[in-house]
Amino acid sequence: MDSSSDVPPLTPAGLRIVAAAEELFYERGITAVGVDLIAEHSGVTKRTLYNRFGSKDNLVAAYLSGRDRRWRSAVRAAVDAGGSAEEAVTAPFEALKSWTGTYARGCAFLNALAELPDPRHPGHRVAAEQKRWLLSLFEELATAAGCADPATLAARLFVLHEGAVATRPLSLGTVAAATDLARELVRTAARG
Repeated sequence: MDSSSDVPPLTPAGLRIVAAAEELFYERGITAVGVDLIAEHSGVTKRTLYNRFGSKDNLVAAYLSGRDRRWRSAVRAAVDAGGSAEEAVTAPFEALKSWTGTYARGCAFLNALAELPDPRHPGHRVAAEQKRWLLSLFEELATAAGCADPATLAARLFVLHEGAVATRPLSLGTVAAATDLARELVRTAARG
């Protein structure tokens, strides 16, 4: 689901607003950042911000939607780069290795879900859909690889992936460890 599919292309001012919002929301937190600060950082007026996005909630959804498109693209590239169907199943872990190297404050989607617990919030919906997409992708890839019980394997890989994401800011090497364990789970399921 791409929650921004019904939104017209962004103008240069709209692009600046989303870029400023992304930087500020990710670094400081969604609830800690107001539209005044975003307008100031993007060089637009509050009126321009509201004319384009209507509300801070919609701007949060636009920020998360853009990040979601980039993440899905990185994962798809990793899937396409995999040499075999089994390797494709663990491609999201490979994508995570390079992705987390540039984002030190953890997962923007997990952060958003923690800050926006109301499932009706447009930002919550984007973040929750991103997580559902990843779970579904794991199952799709496991099925294509002929793994036994792809739904169970997908759930395990998803929990492992999300644990690696959540603990990445601690610099404990959990992304590499999770990748190794994911490969082991897939090899076992492919044999079984």
